[in-house]
Amino acid sequence: MARTVSTQRKTLNTALAWTIGFVIFFPILWTILTSFKTEAEAIANPPIFLAFDWTLENYAVVQERSNYMRFLWNSIIIAGGSTVLGVIIAVPAAWSMAFVPSHRTKDILLWMLSTKMLPAVGVLYPIYLLCIQLGVLDNRAALVVILMLINLPIIVWMLYTYFREIPGEILEAARMDGAGLKEELLYVLTPMAIPGIASTLLLNFILAWNEAFWTLNLTAVDAAPLTAFIASYSSPEGLFFAKLSAASTMAIAPILILGWFSQKQLVRGLTFGAVK
Repeated sequence: MARTVSTQRKTLNTALAWTIGFVIFFPILWTILTSFKTEAEAIANPPIFLAFDWTLENYAVVQERSNYMRFLWNSIIIAGGSTVLGVIIAVPAAWSMAFVPSHRTKDILLWMLSTKMLPAVGVLYPIYLLCIQLGVLDNRAALVVILMLINLPIIVWMLYTYFREIPGEILEAARMDGAGLKEELLYVLTPMAIPGIASTLLLNFILAWNEAFWTLNLTAVDAAPLTAFIASYSSPEGLFFAKLSAASTMAIAPILILGWFSQKQLVRGLTFGAVK
């Protein structure tokens, strides 16, 4: 028999959940509020929460100083391109490891994961020189490939986990019906793994969108994404917190909207992989 939960316990759990959620979201909320303040109000002590003169001046200054749409377009191409390219490569790799494993499969998976433990600065110099030699420094295509390779272990691991939950008998039945490898991947495996693929796409898009180390070091003007757009408001003259907050809000707005519309699909994907 299931345990009955009292109304008081439900209320307490709900209040605790909302409190934790608010604490996690508060830095983003504070950034958004600061973007509507003047510079004097942004650095006021004690801080001003809501009782300030709301202004859009910071957004106007940011838009006049920087071409926001160019930075946004670069971020979309770099994050989206690296994510899609990574999934295209990772799906066959995860399929082979999940359904045609060898005695080295676990070793390969652990080796791939171990590459994420290497500090990025350890390979910055050779990759920087390689980009110069190939003439692809400050190039969006180069960043797409680099970010794809950086996040590829995570993509493979996530898809491998989801594919392991799919019964192999279904694929065997498809082969008996005459399905080749291409049909098996496109028409049998992929539709069944859509929640897992969707959550993988969303997570790795966010990782690529937020990547700052490589984008700041390998771009200058042409391929600079929103991370470089935000960093440009940290100057030798000091930090202009209100304008920096406005730039940050403009940078995080697209990903907040994407997360809002994708949260149901993400929860479905995580549930499919972890609970089924």
